[in-house]
Amino acid sequence: MSINALLLSSSKAEDTPYLSHAIPFIKPLTENAKKWLFIPYAGVSINYDTYTDIVVAALAELNIEVSSIHNHADPKKAIEQADGIMVGGGNTFHLLNELYRLDILQLIKDKVNQGKPYIGWSAGSNITGLSIRTTNDMPIIEPPSFNALGLLPFQLNPHYTNYQAPGHNGETRAQRLLEFTMVDPHTPVVGIAEGTALYRQGDKLSLLGNKEAYLFSGDQQEIPIPVGSDLSHLLG
Repeated sequence: MSINALLLSSSKAEDTPYLSHAIPFIKPLTENAKKWLFIPYAGVSINYDTYTDIVVAALAELNIEVSSIHNHADPKKAIEQADGIMVGGGNTFHLLNELYRLDILQLIKDKVNQGKPYIGWSAGSNITGLSIRTTNDMPIIEPPSFNALGLLPFQLNPHYTNYQAPGHNGETRAQRLLEFTMVDPHTPVVGIAEGTALYRQGDKLSLLGNKEAYLFSGDQQEIPIPVGSDLSHLLG
């Protein structure tokens, strides 16, 4: 078996309903996986039951069963028994901390490496990189480590935009990512815009959606990645 992972930049694209833009990306992963386990731990300001209800409603047309890990007495058993795993957005630090606290980070990694399909968005995509050091989120809690699932051998930056509001004098996203590559010049970062996704199928990595992505690596900064690009070389 090999990795089958869909990494969405966001849960919405502009003003579209929750996850509606991603249904065409998600559907192929659900053809043979009908029982999905949702992990809501990135949701800090939303009740986990409410969060799960939103996801269930958004994916209703796919005819799949979605249950949340927080409603299972044994999280590890729930991961083992699920056909697929989906991880929602929110705060990446809180999400990763909970995965460490419950001792399920390695189990998820093992199962996905063995072929169990994975769908993540925002924070749920952030944790598929080597670490969460390029998340956009506030560090509201300190996880035991920043090391993440490592389903990708590089860093992700979802919701990527280099927009700077008029009159705002803080760093742009590109400047923040430059800080990362100055400190760690050997680890690339891929910034993916809202409405787009990375899709890993074994040794193949593709950019989905109708917007460019951007590569940051060492002194190479904000290099455009064309729409529909094959990024498999980044897996080497």
